[in-house]
Amino acid sequence: MSDKKIVTLEELRAHKGRDSFYVLVNGNVYDVTKFLDEHPGGDEVILAEGGQDATEAFEDVGHSDEARALLPDMLVGEFEQNSELKLKSGAAAAQANRASTAVEQGSNLMYFFPLGALGAYFAWRFYSTGSF
Repeated sequence: MSDKKIVTLEELRAHKGRDSFYVLVNGNVYDVTKFLDEHPGGDEVILAEGGQDATEAFEDVGHSDEARALLPDMLVGEFEQNSELKLKSGAAAAQANRASTAVEQGSNLMYFFPLGALGAYFAWRFYSTGSF
């Protein structure tokens, strides 16, 4: 990775206009200027991440493998290590994503368990008495 360009914080912040827009994700800087108008979630969600680490926002959405496959063609380089901007580690963002998924799955159980219990009660009542 030493042959990649090193992008400074100043350079990252200089490229946050519609004519040239860089995004920082997992320690790498990507030029997403041409993709702004094509982004399925709209350009405003990308524009909101200008000049900062967008790793958490990128991981929270749960981008598909197809979306991740687009990144290498947009790569500008690595973000400078000794920056005042604190990078959010990919592991921390992935952990937050897993926690969010677990909460969603738990929320789904909150609905299906009572409905299943209610269905089981009515099935038991029907088979034991022959009517509801």
